[in-house]
Amino acid sequence: MYLGRVIGTVVASRVAHGLVGSKLLLVQPLDDRLQPNGPVQAAVDTVKAGPDDLVYLVGSREAALALDPWFVPVDAAIVGIVDQLYTPEQTP
Repeated sequence: MYLGRVIGTVVASRVAHGLVGSKLLLVQPLDDRLQPNGPVQAAVDTVKAGPDDLVYLVGSREAALALDPWFVPVDAAIVGIVDQLYTPEQTP
């Protein structure tokens, strides 16, 4: 599980059968200090996230299990929207 920021949308004219009706979003992965951590990736939205939302994602097999039907061909799925982030190291 990792953090990310929604930065855009993906529009596809054809998708795999299990992804029909699913929204695809562009997400910038972030570290615990909310700094970019890796390349931008496309993720399937399962929680109705919007532009600039801080989200948490799952990858690999867990991403394929986050959708119904299971095991659709995805590498990342947004499974939650972050309301607040607390890290003890950053507290003054």
